[in-house]
Amino acid sequence: MIELKKNHIYQGDCVEILKILPSHSVDLIFADPPYNMQLKKELYRPNNTKVDGVNDDWDKFSSFSEYDNFCIAWLKECKRVLKDTGTIWVIGSYHNIYRVGNIMLNLGYWILNDVTWHKSNPMPNFLGTRFTNATETLLWCSKGENHKKYTFNHKLMKQYNGGKQMTSVWNIGLCIGKERIKGEDGKKAHSTQKPEELLKRIILSTTKQDDVVLDPFFGTGTTGAVARKLGRNFIGIERENDYIQVAKNRIESIKLLLPESSWVETFKEEQPKVPFVNLVRENIINAGELLYTRRRYSKKAEVLSDGNLHYEDNIGSIHRIGAIIQKTPSCNGWKFWYIFKNNKVLLIDDLRTEYIRGNYIL
Repeated sequence: MIELKKNHIYQGDCVEILKILPSHSVDLIFADPPYNMQLKKELYRPNNTKVDGVNDDWDKFSSFSEYDNFCIAWLKECKRVLKDTGTIWVIGSYHNIYRVGNIMLNLGYWILNDVTWHKSNPMPNFLGTRFTNATETLLWCSKGENHKKYTFNHKLMKQYNGGKQMTSVWNIGLCIGKERIKGEDGKKAHSTQKPEELLKRIILSTTKQDDVVLDPFFGTGTTGAVARKLGRNFIGIERENDYIQVAKNRIESIKLLLPESSWVETFKEEQPKVPFVNLVRENIINAGELLYTRRRYSKKAEVLSDGNLHYEDNIGSIHRIGAIIQKTPSCNGWKFWYIFKNNKVLLIDDLRTEYIRGNYIL
């Protein structure tokens, strides 16, 4: 094993590099592996111009079996280097995502979401023999069914989405225009460069500030660039030297962070556990007083000296009696019962808060 270098690009075969990285060392993995496009011939537009598709050597495999073995190898190592609290995103198209998903399940990964990237500007189907392919799929997974303490910034993403809960369908355009990196010859530097908006949502939703994001198929460095802009650390693995040089130049040119880099997920502090009887013992609520339900205060229960409630022929806790009245399996009695104090209607949960703060006089 080697010492993990943050904000560094390792050059070499992804499986071999992954094998020497420390176990449980990264917070998030984004993987954009070869899709195994299985292109058999060149594709031309109706005007006879050639379509610049994916025909790179790194996307060519002799058989499905070879491709499956490749995926098993890198996904096994990714699971090892991922923290137990971390998650992994894998993107693919109909060419490969079903094979990859099956392999991930067999390796014990647990799928949290399948996110559909809907391309607002997809490449047409020039032959007119199929529907235009306008989507790709992202599998977001934890290390296993019981690994539930993963990062998901629900409130932060709701804020990012204009106050609405973000769905699993993301409408994002292909990487074109100024964002598309081109070489000196004017041709695109990488055939499958992903838009930064895609990585922005991934990193913003499933990492915290200063987390480490690993991309085992780094390409021209979109993951690293967005991680840098959001105040996260990155680790890249890339075999092709030309891609590495483009990625380094791209990342080193970043001077400013995105506004969202300072956003932090907020959590509501849980109230300390306080038995209801404590409020009775402290005379905040007295034995013999009545508690009422909110709905027109039509139901009422008497407080007993041991902290239980007496309702009709039933005696039980504030939670049990609330459940009986609602005819539900359970009830949060703190949020269910009200009391009249000093000509005011108060939720008993507010009294608990005052008790915790030490404000006994109400």
